[in-house]
Amino acid sequence: MAKNLMVLYGINSILERLRCDPASIRKIFIERSFTHREIEGLIKAHGVRCDTVSERDLKRITRAKDFQKIVAKVERFTYVNFDELMERPAKTTLVFLDGINDPHNVGVIMRMLACFGNFAMVLPERGACSVNDTVMHVASGGENYVQVARVDDLKAALAQARAIGYSVYAALPSDTARDLTHITFKFPLALVMGAEAHGISTDLLDEVDQQITIPMNGATLSFNVNNACAIICYEITKQRKAVS
Repeated sequence: MAKNLMVLYGINSILERLRCDPASIRKIFIERSFTHREIEGLIKAHGVRCDTVSERDLKRITRAKDFQKIVAKVERFTYVNFDELMERPAKTTLVFLDGINDPHNVGVIMRMLACFGNFAMVLPERGACSVNDTVMHVASGGENYVQVARVDDLKAALAQARAIGYSVYAALPSDTARDLTHITFKFPLALVMGAEAHGISTDLLDEVDQQITIPMNGATLSFNVNNACAIICYEITKQRKAVS
């Protein structure tokens, strides 16, 4: 496959791409028994190239098991320059993901941020998952609604955000962190989420204004990073709406 193309697969992912950005689709491949009225209508309406192929042909394009009889070749995901994010309205909340390598977690977070709205994502260039085919599939179209920046240095990016007035919060499973239910967020804000195994890098905590934690009164376990991110972003959205 050409280096400038990615594979998008699954009904929801391709349907949302047809709705939002059909020009980015180079070609769609559907299995002979595939039927979906809206997808078929949008393919025709936008003049998207489409081939009807066998299931074996689809498996040659992607190794994914749940491609749902439809696969597309699309232009590579376009990252936004971090400086451009800094120029966006103050209502945009930045979510920094530190060292998260599981594409399913990144995809779920992207989908969740798309649902809440007015969030952007910041990823490190190294040591973390990029926006790949799996991320886009799990995001189910969320990549069309969430801008993502990749930066060489997360710490420097956090410092840059703080310098223009962003308050930085870090989510930690710690007894010393502030209880989320007692936090009044200061906007604009940036949220830092770390990988489940290693947490947030120590050097990043130097750029954090406040450490926060989700209260848990049940088993002594921990939330998956995407679950934790959803809970915190819900609270951010609620408070942001109250002050807007």
